[in-house]
Amino acid sequence: MEPIQIEKLQKEIDNRAKKEVYVHLETTNGAYASHFDQNSFNVGAFIRNAKVTYEHGKVVGANTAYRVGLKLDIGWIYAEGVNKYEIDEHGNLLMAGHDHEGRLMVALQIGEKPFHY
Repeated sequence: MEPIQIEKLQKEIDNRAKKEVYVHLETTNGAYASHFDQNSFNVGAFIRNAKVTYEHGKVVGANTAYRVGLKLDIGWIYAEGVNKYEIDEHGNLLMAGHDHEGRLMVALQIGEKPFHY
């Protein structure tokens, strides 16, 4: 994955707007929280293959943390803390946020076909 370059990422998000796409979104602090600090607890959210059509998307932020939002006709989908992205071999747009130790904290993926891997 590459560090976020707003202009390049924005172009990829724009290329998928107004099309029926599948979205994968997850957030987690996984076992990291309670494994290292018994006063913490695990939190997370996960949605896979939500079929949506977004009107437009927007990347905002600076330096090391970005928010990516997808405007739906009835609301928003967004991921905060994204810092890397890539286009995979299937043409899917994969975005992720990793902490300073390289652990996954947030993922947002957009594809024209359901995610099966």
